[in-house]
Amino acid sequence: MYINVIGAGLAGCEAAMQIASRNIKVRLYEMKPHKRTPAHHTDMFGELVCSNSLKAMRVESAAGLLKEEMRHLNSFLMKCADKCRVPAGGALAVDRELFASFVTEEIKNNPYIEVISEEITEIPDDSVTVVATGPLTSDALANSISRMFGDSLSFFDAAAPIITSESIDMDFAFCASRYDRGDDSDYINCPMNKEEYELFYNELLSAQRAPLHDFDVSNPKVYEGCMPVEVMAQRGEGTLRFGPMKPVGLVNPRTGHRPWAVLQLRKENSLGTMYNLVGFQTNLKFSEQKRVFSLIPSLHNADFVRYGVMHRNTFICSSKILNADFSVKDNKSLFFAGQITGVEGYMESASSGIVAGINACRRLQNKPALFFPKDTMIGALCAYISDPTVKKFQPMGANFGILPELENRPKDKKERGALFAARAIESLDKFIENNTEA
Repeated sequence: MYINVIGAGLAGCEAAMQIASRNIKVRLYEMKPHKRTPAHHTDMFGELVCSNSLKAMRVESAAGLLKEEMRHLNSFLMKCADKCRVPAGGALAVDRELFASFVTEEIKNNPYIEVISEEITEIPDDSVTVVATGPLTSDALANSISRMFGDSLSFFDAAAPIITSESIDMDFAFCASRYDRGDDSDYINCPMNKEEYELFYNELLSAQRAPLHDFDVSNPKVYEGCMPVEVMAQRGEGTLRFGPMKPVGLVNPRTGHRPWAVLQLRKENSLGTMYNLVGFQTNLKFSEQKRVFSLIPSLHNADFVRYGVMHRNTFICSSKILNADFSVKDNKSLFFAGQITGVEGYMESASSGIVAGINACRRLQNKPALFFPKDTMIGALCAYISDPTVKKFQPMGANFGILPELENRPKDKKERGALFAARAIESLDKFIENNTEA
């Protein structure tokens, strides 16, 4: 007996390891190294194609609660992430190359996992199958899925540039975490005064964008969570100052005052030799990225080791297609997992791999599916993607808005987060205790 897993991204790797941990063989299909998507740069598994941040660590936050739930479920990727953390204040960020190397090594050395380097163009029907091909599913397989369901969507996603640390001018920049959360060296801040910001803003608006090759760009959808900075800027001069360049919680030690605007840089690797421009996802031409972003005083000599890119993301209309265990409504031996299902975010994708992997095993063993409690973040995401009442299905990340309301809702946001988290962890632990055979 074996289970097919298609795709060795975050969801596919988590699903494969969940299955292997139950002593069931896995055939893991991955088209690398023979073929890559436009957004991938290496042949490793679990590659992080956008930010290297896995979002907030605090369990009282929605993103932090999701990661804590995953730890309780023996998440493979959380173990990998904890091994290669880089300082990022209150966030969990990783050295992306080290992270992918850990994931790849563990997957390839697992005796229950057979890695098959092959592009899958049609979904196999020889056994229980988990499709975790991600938001950049190859055209052939995407077309096959579309024929199967007759309803798929696509939107555009973007990644931020990466620069070398030695090219940052620290005569202008300063180190600090917002609101003093974390170590002062976690972030490098690039402050701007009003005149500098207005010059940058106007040049950003007029900068040339790269063409979106091979995509239908007649009416492209752009996902809000990864909105290109130049598109965001079109909404008004203050948009960036209340978004990725907000100065709140930061004081420039040279002036003793809060800057007019701030670009934060986050460590990209454990050595601290590369930094990511936080919130600066972009589709500008490479030459324009160099020109416009170098207008920020701290980056006037910036050395770009990777420019930002924009690419197509594809997901199915899961609310019509999937059950809450990530199985297909009319074919319970076929599962989907990851961003192709409309869960948005790295850890959201990985958590769906956990659910799909567990339930794929149960399907193979003719056991009833396990449905996670809706008052957990994982269970709430499962419920959202499978809710047939959702008419205009769009990607959803972890947030407290999808959880059932608290009986006595506190006005204080932090207190609400703590109560949501406590309730979720208690509920998940009871669920795990009652399903130890899973």
